[in-house]
Amino acid sequence: MELQTALYPYHKDHAKSMGEFAGYMMPFYYEAGVLAEHKAVRESLGLFDVSHMGQIALKGDGVIDFIQRITPSALEKAAPTTAKYTVLTNEQGGIIDDLIITKLADDHCFAVINAGCKEKDIAWIESQLPAGITLTRYDDRALIALQGPKAEAALSIAIGQDLSALGYMRMAHYGDIWVSRLGYTGEDGFEISVLAGDALALWNKLIDDHGALPCGLAARDSLRLEMGYPLYGHDIDAETSPIEADLSWVVRKKDADYIGGAVIAEHVANGVSRKRVGITLIDKGVAREGVSITDADGNEIGKLTSGGHSPSLNKSIAMGYVLAEYSAADTDVFLDVRGRKLKAVVTKLPFIEAKTKSATPKGKAA
Repeated sequence: MELQTALYPYHKDHAKSMGEFAGYMMPFYYEAGVLAEHKAVRESLGLFDVSHMGQIALKGDGVIDFIQRITPSALEKAAPTTAKYTVLTNEQGGIIDDLIITKLADDHCFAVINAGCKEKDIAWIESQLPAGITLTRYDDRALIALQGPKAEAALSIAIGQDLSALGYMRMAHYGDIWVSRLGYTGEDGFEISVLAGDALALWNKLIDDHGALPCGLAARDSLRLEMGYPLYGHDIDAETSPIEADLSWVVRKKDADYIGGAVIAEHVANGVSRKRVGITLIDKGVAREGVSITDADGNEIGKLTSGGHSPSLNKSIAMGYVLAEYSAADTDVFLDVRGRKLKAVVTKLPFIEAKTKSATPKGKAA
């Protein structure tokens, strides 16, 4: 039997298409349809249920050192409430999962982890825990993503808090409501962690009082594809180095004293044989995961890991891995789609410009 989030009753009554995702029954899209949902996020206000993702806390003396042991990112100098996108790495330098970690204090961090890897990630982190550090699961909390240009105004009214001073990749606690200014769409927006019993009331308020359009997983996928954000199990996996994945910016420069660090340091120093890139189709057609990428002579130089139609660009776009010598932007490539040789071009990521709030307003606390 599939698992259900706290918002399942709403999805059951309003979603036009639902299905299993990471063990949960989730909405793929609602009555308005995927294109309308995508457009709402880019131009107005969209609402996602992401409660299937894992929410955990890590607490105890030395927790920052521990996180810097299991990820390649630096947290020790980060200010409290700072959130960082990073990855868990294995001994081979591969990616166990990607996640968002928020430093709340020197002895307290909050993390959101992918739904499909939730149990695996928690078990792995627990297996690495040193004495004195504890992991707490928040299975009693829901997670709602509110994304789009109108997100700040709507959420400020809905929860009775002025969110204008909350900087990008920062978190604030308002009683039982925990708000992080981030998301996976490239738009300004928030992820709101609330008690499961309070989730439906907030969800309905954002729809009824503020005009948020409920969005499903299909729109979430097209939005993240336009931003070039990787999807675990597709664009990144346990055999992928952060350097191959074009995630070198999460890797701290001063040392390699973390799991898999020696391998990743070698990749930084000597380069890698393949790179994750964006690809824009020139010829008409849609290319999806698994499609071969070739040179002009038909020699395979890589494979697509994600692909689909971009509503914002009205073009077909994709991501994939190519041999490093073909990874420069504007390199001509071809995609073998069911025997058709479609012309395409390597494209710098993201495909469209991010509209996230990039900094805390001057003179205001985050």
